[in-house]
Amino acid sequence: MSRNDAAPGTVTAPPSRLRRLLSHLYIQCLIGIMAGAVVGWLWPTFGAELKPLGDGFIALVKMMIAPIIFCTVVHGIASMDNLRAVGRVSLKALIYFEVLTTVAMVIGLVVVNIVKPGSGLHIDVASLSTKGLPPAATEHEGFVEFVLAMIPATLVSAFTGNDILPVLLVSALFGFGLHASGEAGLSIARGIEKFSTVLFTLIRWIMRLAPIGAFGSMAFTIGNYGLDTLSHLALLVGSFWLTALFFVLVVLGTVMRLNGLRILPFLRYIKEELLIVLGTSSTEPVLPRMMAKLQHVGASKPVVGITVPAGYSFNLDGTAIYLTMGSVFLAQALGIDLSLTQQLSMLAIMLLTSKGAAGVTGSGFIALAATLSAVPHVPVAALALIFGIDRFMSEARALTSLVGNGVATLAVARWEGQLDEDRAKAVLRGEIPYVPVPVTPAPKPKAVTPEPALEPVPSIG
Repeated sequence: MSRNDAAPGTVTAPPSRLRRLLSHLYIQCLIGIMAGAVVGWLWPTFGAELKPLGDGFIALVKMMIAPIIFCTVVHGIASMDNLRAVGRVSLKALIYFEVLTTVAMVIGLVVVNIVKPGSGLHIDVASLSTKGLPPAATEHEGFVEFVLAMIPATLVSAFTGNDILPVLLVSALFGFGLHASGEAGLSIARGIEKFSTVLFTLIRWIMRLAPIGAFGSMAFTIGNYGLDTLSHLALLVGSFWLTALFFVLVVLGTVMRLNGLRILPFLRYIKEELLIVLGTSSTEPVLPRMMAKLQHVGASKPVVGITVPAGYSFNLDGTAIYLTMGSVFLAQALGIDLSLTQQLSMLAIMLLTSKGAAGVTGSGFIALAATLSAVPHVPVAALALIFGIDRFMSEARALTSLVGNGVATLAVARWEGQLDEDRAKAVLRGEIPYVPVPVTPAPKPKAVTPEPALEPVPSIG
């Protein structure tokens, strides 16, 4: 039957329109998430065995994170006319991070004390064991060790570890060194910028695998843990998701309003990144994409290059909410009555333990373990109660932290006078669509004479 022979009243979408719809990465990720949920529900054993698909995708992206951060930070610092601007941007970003992280923790503390999801469980602490928990969950890293861990053994080892902070330190030092080296440093900075173009091309290729990674991760989650949980654990998960949603819409929405923008158009603008994070429970796969989109929306490249990578370690709003709600929930489940002073002391410790928990799956759980290790009120063995359902909260942690870092970058850029507000409003209204750079762009003629200024890194898709 031809297109013209369709039955009367039948409405069919043109094939070209359907192809365009399916070509969007966020549609592909959404299909992968739904398919993974169905597979995990109908064939739980098989679904649990699909975990390597998600792990493999995250591993592919993680191997690109360190060099991309290095190139972006180095180029951003080296291209700044005034190094005071680097310190000013960093200071404003850190102050913002601390204020918003504290607000997130206080909101989580208020909600968990009102809802009391752990009350009535009456768990005997003697019946708990740390067996089966991740090894890092029972280890505690003090503040001094945390600071010293930022310093890598060698310049190269900073790129072979799993922590962003050593990479940031090396990148900042290298950028300052290039800036102080005059014309020689400028030439190297241009070479690093060209190299970053290759890295962004590789990321574009890898991101085409995001639907497969989302499918495997969701199938594993549903297949391994099932759709049903105990009512108390379900109440914890539900209240945590609602608290995270409140933080995004109200708190971050207020920050956006104060800076002349709105949160809902921004969420629509980054919908692809949000769906990737929803499927993988990690913000790392979308770090390069977020940096490119924030530059496209009007934030300057130096501000994006400094604020976004730093936010991945210092501005984890979702993890901050999780720490307060998780720790008080465990105390309630064990029948431990925490006083306001004890809860505030835990909050102060969380301001440290929440830092450096990079946006990878399970990092929030490790940060909670570090918090419980530092306080005598709740035993670390209690983590066994929420280890099984941690995955269901991991997505909300990652989504909240991703949006928080995007909002932080726009706020800092505006405070620095490095946000094109007219462009930002036009982009968020959809008047200037984000168009990814083709993977194999046509070659452009190059001038023989040296370029007077650094070229911008092309956006990615």
